[in-house]
Amino acid sequence: MTGVPPPILLTVDDDPEVSRSLARDLRQQYGEEYRIRRAESGSEALEALKELKIRDEQVGLLLADHRMPEMTGVEFLEQARELYPKARRVLLTAYADTDAAIGAINRADVDYYLLKPWDPPDEKLFPVLDDLLLDWKEHARRKSDDRVRVVGHRWSAPSHEVKDFLTRNQVPFRWFELDRDAEADRLLTANGGDGDRLPLVITEDGEALQGPTLTEVATALGLSRTPALPFYDLIVIGGGPAGLGAAVYGASEGLRTVLVEREAIGGQAGQSSRIENYLGFPSGIQGADLARRASTQAQRFGAEMLLTSEVLSLDVCGSARVVQLADGGQLSAHAVLVTTGVSYKRLPVPDIDEFTGRGVYYGGTATEAESVRDEDVYIVGGANSAGQAAVFFSRTARRVTIVIRGDGLERSMSQYLIEQLGQLPNVQVRINSEVVGAGGDDHLERLRIADRKAGTEEEVTTSWLFVFIGAEPCTEWLPKEVLRDDKGFVLTGPDLVTDGTLPGDWPLDRQPFFLESSVPGVFAAGDVRGQSVKRVASAVGEGAMAVTLIHRYIERL
Repeated sequence: MTGVPPPILLTVDDDPEVSRSLARDLRQQYGEEYRIRRAESGSEALEALKELKIRDEQVGLLLADHRMPEMTGVEFLEQARELYPKARRVLLTAYADTDAAIGAINRADVDYYLLKPWDPPDEKLFPVLDDLLLDWKEHARRKSDDRVRVVGHRWSAPSHEVKDFLTRNQVPFRWFELDRDAEADRLLTANGGDGDRLPLVITEDGEALQGPTLTEVATALGLSRTPALPFYDLIVIGGGPAGLGAAVYGASEGLRTVLVEREAIGGQAGQSSRIENYLGFPSGIQGADLARRASTQAQRFGAEMLLTSEVLSLDVCGSARVVQLADGGQLSAHAVLVTTGVSYKRLPVPDIDEFTGRGVYYGGTATEAESVRDEDVYIVGGANSAGQAAVFFSRTARRVTIVIRGDGLERSMSQYLIEQLGQLPNVQVRINSEVVGAGGDDHLERLRIADRKAGTEEEVTTSWLFVFIGAEPCTEWLPKEVLRDDKGFVLTGPDLVTDGTLPGDWPLDRQPFFLESSVPGVFAAGDVRGQSVKRVASAVGEGAMAVTLIHRYIERL
């Protein structure tokens, strides 16, 4: 926008020579897009940030030396986070200070640490900063580019569904809440005033959609696309980590690849507020950011993405595998990889279903982060997804209560998450407990929680319940020829062999490949596969492995 000054990169180092050298390198690389500011102490830098905050200027990156007198780099970054929480934070350290740098990742939420000296900067400095600044720009764009407007009610399930869909697909939008925002009433009146058909979605072109389906929203915003080819080498069904991994490796290795996703790229992992145990991201990464990076990477290699496309069936037509879509279209390919993942099980509690989308939500949803501010949140589940949601909501909620049936989190949750939860004063865990009832008028207002060990029940007041209680595979659309276990997970490779015998209708004179199903040319990877390890890294690895096996399959056609 004309007249808006460029964002700032601020360096802090008490050695004047090092400070000038760092500023010079940054100016040469980023001077056309950013203003470079430097300070020679933490207190000087904080004063500069306060002035910038008053002037409402943007700060994209903070680089601070660790060993500074009076205020260390970690202490500075910790305080700077209060002023500019979205700015990317980098600690400059000597080799001997790496322990302090690792500790800073937890204390000051440092994004990265770099060893001094950083010569040559083209190899040791700029690639790291390029990546961090790309992330910062994407978040800044989503915050400022909100020309899509959504009018709805806080306790409207369709309104929540559209908000969640836009958030997960990383579409910037402004939310106008009826009964709270005067502008919401004005927009609704100007576009027909039908409060019974919510939400109202107004695109940046001014098109008004009253009570739209997700497909209608996707079409209006240009998210859905038509296939570009009549025939592919590989169809990937499902856009979670396994599917994205396969799309990246398949397209990069020359396979004509198309990925079909029913809802949003990222799957359940894309809803995670922070994934901290994924290799290569020491400070963790938001699930949505990981999904965005992977999707961009896959498309850069030439993979197609068909969003909001639901698959109805899979057929075998000679050497072709044909996928029928809900919109009447179809896709054909040599091979199909099923990566549809799992969905959270419904909570078996009387009357709970009537509050779905109106106080009861399955999975952690970033769309409600501000809505729960200063309120009490309840989470059912004891695995990592529940722990990540608890950490996320603890930042805005007054109190977060995790309800589990077991006597502790140790059997189901990673130790790093248990330690984090233990340090949060507004998070508590209710063991040997379960939700047994729910009530309210137009939305959830109360829960009944039973203590199975004490034999007592308690009614609590809350409007927010997030459920993470196990998973069911999304495989109901597959033909009966694709064998599954008693829980619906796809059987592959060695799991198809019983007492040394393959399924009776296996047509080939070779054994199935490790990730191949009972139908040749149909593979499965990630959480949807029986006996898989339910971790992001494992899913990505299986997606990559599947591409290698699909190459072998195609070569034998």
